[in-house]
Amino acid sequence: MKSGNKPAMAFLIVTIIAGTVSVLALIALIPDAQGHGVQAQLQSRFVRINNEAFSAQSVHTGDHIVVTGELQSLVNRPLRGWLSLFSESTNAGNRWEFIARDPPGNIIDIPPLAKIPYRLEAKALEPGIYHVHTQLNIASVGPGLGPGQTVQVVGDPIIKPIPINNIIYQSIIIAAGLGVTFATRPWQVI
Repeated sequence: MKSGNKPAMAFLIVTIIAGTVSVLALIALIPDAQGHGVQAQLQSRFVRINNEAFSAQSVHTGDHIVVTGELQSLVNRPLRGWLSLFSESTNAGNRWEFIARDPPGNIIDIPPLAKIPYRLEAKALEPGIYHVHTQLNIASVGPGLGPGQTVQVVGDPIIKPIPINNIIYQSIIIAAGLGVTFATRPWQVI
């Protein structure tokens, strides 16, 4: 290489490095997008959740939040399902206690092409920032979510005691499952 080309080559290298640093600096200045997505499969093609509304965006632990809306059947056959709340949070909490449901009961029947108003009332048990959705679980289909809203819960956590009957029941179920697993496990010879 001729000695006259060395300054031109050095200038080209410096220009490429400076350009790359400039582009990377500009990319670093672009603000991050904040948001939360609902996966497409969680938006039911069978029942749409319309007019979802929340009574508050900020509550104290122990306070109630009311979620209202309308379930609109999109199919020509009867469906069965159950309503609940789905919440995402930055902490491991997600603690709500249901106070009332309308329509009442755990399982609801949804006639073909019907519109059914609903009302869920829940008590906040643990502080945190939650993104809360109405969740409709349709039998043999799966869950569907409403648009949701962010709800901030402040205050001291409310600890609910776990009944001893629940602990005994869960222990029996786990022991039975382990027993079946070990009794039917195909043992391999090494």
